[in-house]
Amino acid sequence: MISMSIEPVDALRRIAFLLERSHASTYRVKAYREAATTLLGLPEDQVPERVAKGTLKQLPGIGDSTATVIEQAVAGSIPDKLAELEDTVAGPLATGGESMRKLLRGDLHSHSDWSDGGSPIQEMVATAMEIGHDYLALTDHSPRLKVANGLSAERLQRQIGIIDSINGALGDAFTLLKAIEVDILDDGALDQSATMLDQLDIRVASVHSNSRWSRPR
Repeated sequence: MISMSIEPVDALRRIAFLLERSHASTYRVKAYREAATTLLGLPEDQVPERVAKGTLKQLPGIGDSTATVIEQAVAGSIPDKLAELEDTVAGPLATGGESMRKLLRGDLHSHSDWSDGGSPIQEMVATAMEIGHDYLALTDHSPRLKVANGLSAERLQRQIGIIDSINGALGDAFTLLKAIEVDILDDGALDQSATMLDQLDIRVASVHSNSRWSRPR
């Protein structure tokens, strides 16, 4: 449910969320998120000034569709694109299980755009908090899964630093857990060093190839 007016950044973020929820292409989702990121880097009074001068599309990441959303939000109305998505895809994805859903406090398996997910880490945290979760485990893939842009030890170390920064900023309001979906290798070892795995809160072990091994392996 949305009010009679909305800030441009909030409108862009909400559209991206609803598009992603309805399984729209990652490209479309990213277009709205990139536009929101662009606006966040501007002084607050510059957005209405650019709307008045018709120069929004001179900014990186702002195209015809996102410019229309911004213009309509600045004018104090609900953007047409947002209203359409709220009417068509904002409701429950399935019936039943509502009482069970209310009991869920977090998610222990998620992928960000660091591997094969479609959303930035900060956006995932914001959305998790908005739906009432207390925690989220970031389980991006390990390095052998190259098709999913699996994280090398160096990239995982950088991600851990970002997680620490996010948790430091949020305090007790929310916890982003350090985690990984780590491949089980042909010899039964795990596809990440013990040093890196020891730094994590959660480790999800998965087989993504050679899944017809015999039990004695």
